[in-house]
Amino acid sequence: MAEKIGRHHMPERPAEKRIRDFEEVALGFTLEAAVAEAKRCIQCKNPKCVGGCPVEIDIPGFLKLLAAGDIEGAVKKIKEKNSLPAICGRVCPQEDQCEKVCILGVKGKPVAIGALERFAADWERANKRAVAPGMRTGGQKVAVVGSGPAGLTCAGDLARMGYQVTMFESLHSPGGVLSYGIPEFRLPKSIVKLEVDFVRSLGVELMCDVLIGRTITMGELFKQGYKAIFIGSGAGLPNQLGVPGENSQGVYFANEFLFRVNMMKAYRFPEYLTPVLIGKKVAVFGAGNVAMDAARCALRLGAEKVSILYRRSRTEMPARAEEIVRAEEEGIEFTLLVAPTMIVPDEKGRVKQVELLKMELGEPDSSGRRRPVPIAGSEYRLDIDMVVVAIGNSPNPLIPRATPELKTEKWGGVIIGDDKQTSIPGVFAGGDIVRGAATVISAMGDGKAAARAIDNYLKAG
Repeated sequence: MAEKIGRHHMPERPAEKRIRDFEEVALGFTLEAAVAEAKRCIQCKNPKCVGGCPVEIDIPGFLKLLAAGDIEGAVKKIKEKNSLPAICGRVCPQEDQCEKVCILGVKGKPVAIGALERFAADWERANKRAVAPGMRTGGQKVAVVGSGPAGLTCAGDLARMGYQVTMFESLHSPGGVLSYGIPEFRLPKSIVKLEVDFVRSLGVELMCDVLIGRTITMGELFKQGYKAIFIGSGAGLPNQLGVPGENSQGVYFANEFLFRVNMMKAYRFPEYLTPVLIGKKVAVFGAGNVAMDAARCALRLGAEKVSILYRRSRTEMPARAEEIVRAEEEGIEFTLLVAPTMIVPDEKGRVKQVELLKMELGEPDSSGRRRPVPIAGSEYRLDIDMVVVAIGNSPNPLIPRATPELKTEKWGGVIIGDDKQTSIPGVFAGGDIVRGAATVISAMGDGKAAARAIDNYLKAG
């Protein structure tokens, strides 16, 4: 019977209203809808959804509690494995993880696991019923570099194991990409703060404005008594287009653009005096979540026309389907199968046009997506006055450069073994600094695996 009930969908603010501000787009389930949706779970004997969750949440367990109306119990069940449920429920690509392997999805729609995780976390926040934190037990000292999703997860899990954990953040506020890379309308800063505060309540010490490799070296951390180090400093080096004119005025890298909007609170101008010069005609290169975020921010900040320019087709877009749909609803235009060959500045050095080359799709490449093939002689120009480059990021190079004995791939990723350990004994790594730019949940999964590896390493003596 449960599988015959249609999947419930979260309500959203209408596009014509949400494009005027940075308030959250998705509104979350009501209690009634959440309980009804949780009841759709058929409590499989061998649930595949748990294996599809990088942070190993007992999904049937929390859904069963939620279906019975025990919301607090559901939150506790989630937090046995995941310290960041309100974040995961908003930005985790559940459609490619737990929901993808939900048995109900074989003949119908999978349970809305992500939306239910968000509901449980938001209920806890609204009812001020935080799960009782663990207490520091005076175990060995472990340093965690970076307070993004990998670092927060690793730190929280290690603290639960009884270690004394210090998390070092180079910026003035914690959260990493959760704070500076994801817009307020998709992940409110207040949510990030609450989740960080929960990790700190587990006994994790947080030190901001500390740049490992400059303020303190990893060698100095070991001298200070830290027995192991986890590097989760992310992928903060933007990839370039590599075309003439890329240094013209009015060309932003997505990192810079979103940092100004998020961390410097440009979305609350003039309350915060951080203006961002927005063109009337904005071109965003790329089609991942970051590109969608940048395009939607530009629209909210006053652009008259915003276009996503992508060298493949819609089928190959790496962004979440729901984010693509939301961008379309808000009026973002999509120009597909084109690649930039030149950014053309005016006499003052400010971007005025972009030259594009039309593409067609060939055979699949190493990513599994069909390779874009240039169409000779198909160049044309498009009038624009602002560009945002959102074609991915590479691992942060600062720590490897300051630590020559730390081995890296040619493209910059830190090399780790099956035990998550780097070339330096006692130093572990995970997240984007190992993978390159990836998802929040994959970084969290790396942080969880690294915490287990560190525990095994320290117990082995």
